[in-house]
Amino acid sequence: MGATIYLGNVLGKWLDGKYATTFWESIITLFSIFVAIYLVISQVLKLSKDNKDD
Repeated sequence: MGATIYLGNVLGKWLDGKYATTFWESIITLFSIFVAIYLVISQVLKLSKDNKDD
């Protein structure tokens, strides 16, 4: 989860530097937070579903 957010932040900083903008870092970091939360929730639901079968 942390790696996803960190990489999103790094990508946003790089895009801000490349295109001389100030909004990419915020947008991509927020997007990566949502992606990380989605991945964690989907893994928890999968584990919960697998444990019900036992």
